[in-house]
Amino acid sequence: MTTATPVPTTPADPPHIRRIAWASMVGTSLESFDFYVFAYFSAFFVGPLFFDPLGEFGGTLAAFSTIALAFVVRPIGAAIFGHMGDRLGRRATLLWTVGIMGVATGLIGLLPTYAQAGWLGAVGLVLLRVVQGLSLGGEWGGSILLATEHSNPVKRAFYAAIPQLGSPVGSILSAALFIIMTLVLPAEEIAAWGWRIPFLLAIPLLLVSLYLRWSIDETPVFKEVVAEGRRDRVPFATMFQKRPVAILIAIGAAMLGIGSYSLMNTYTINYGAAELGFSFQDLLIATTIGGLLQLVTIPLFGAWANRIGSARVVAWGALGTLLITFPMYFLLQFATFPILVGTMIIGGILPTMSWAALGGLMNDLFPDHFRYSALSVSYAIAATVGGFVPLVTVALGEATGYVWWHPGIVLAVLSAVTLVAAWAAARMPVVPESGDPEQQLEPQAAGPTA
Repeated sequence: MTTATPVPTTPADPPHIRRIAWASMVGTSLESFDFYVFAYFSAFFVGPLFFDPLGEFGGTLAAFSTIALAFVVRPIGAAIFGHMGDRLGRRATLLWTVGIMGVATGLIGLLPTYAQAGWLGAVGLVLLRVVQGLSLGGEWGGSILLATEHSNPVKRAFYAAIPQLGSPVGSILSAALFIIMTLVLPAEEIAAWGWRIPFLLAIPLLLVSLYLRWSIDETPVFKEVVAEGRRDRVPFATMFQKRPVAILIAIGAAMLGIGSYSLMNTYTINYGAAELGFSFQDLLIATTIGGLLQLVTIPLFGAWANRIGSARVVAWGALGTLLITFPMYFLLQFATFPILVGTMIIGGILPTMSWAALGGLMNDLFPDHFRYSALSVSYAIAATVGGFVPLVTVALGEATGYVWWHPGIVLAVLSAVTLVAAWAAARMPVVPESGDPEQQLEPQAAGPTA
């Protein structure tokens, strides 16, 4: 993958870069923890606790709809915080996003259930999910830029992968927490009060995130944009005017990485327990094993992206996922624990290739003066579609009698969209890390090649 010409500034020392990478990753870990806590929570507890009068199927649909709701408003948050990030700075904006997310998640742990206050708790849940969705809109793009705009452009693809570690970290923390709770507390105690614990734990995680982000400096790239007077008055409008095709490509490239997590860690959890007969604990253990493996594979895929290009790595991940989708779900119907673990590993690693290299791919598509808006909005639109994946898959399952291949249809479509987008991204000119926004480098070498 062609890399941009390094900015003629003194590179930060490695400890400084590592500290910034940690700060970006911890923020995305909190975001991911909040998402997965609610995902696991919604699969089993949201319906009975907040939507009990709707019945089992209606409660499940309502629970998955609350997941989708946060994604519906996410593009609005992306536009708001993207504007802040391109006008006020990456660091200041990220302090706001992580603060709002942590407080909203903590408040969910204080909500009354339907048995305690009728529909009041459900209304509060919906409102807090809206707040979470708005803050989520500005978190991912800013975390990617915090890591990449401090790093040497030669290693940019690797550092763009570091914030992506937040997804498995958040998944591991939330799954491990629920595993411990199921071992320590009986089911009735979890339903009575134990479900509040994971949400309240977001508060100390928030304090750690705020400390790390407060301790770092603004990115050199944004400082250069300010010094040269290149900030746009309305970056949201500029990005559609200057890079409409790149936005479509970025949205498509993000579909598999986002949608597969929603499918594997939300719908498959519910499907595995309700239809295949797995225990909740077995499902969480399998998910945790897959997440632990991703802690190793994401940096490796980031390093690989430095060598062959982010677009190629995304394409390889999409192609591999497309090929294994239906065999994977065919085997899952036999409902043995080793097959379940294998599904979570294989079905996690291949989409993780696309996920790990996504930040580098997007970073190369947009110039610095509206990059925060472009990354945030593109990712948020893809996340909005991905937020409906559990809802669409459960509806498809209901319509087909939960035949074994119904989740494979969804995963195959996501893989195909990302494969086409990555192929297109590989042929787009690479925008330089900073400097003249109209300057472009040569297109990347095409296609998934070794």
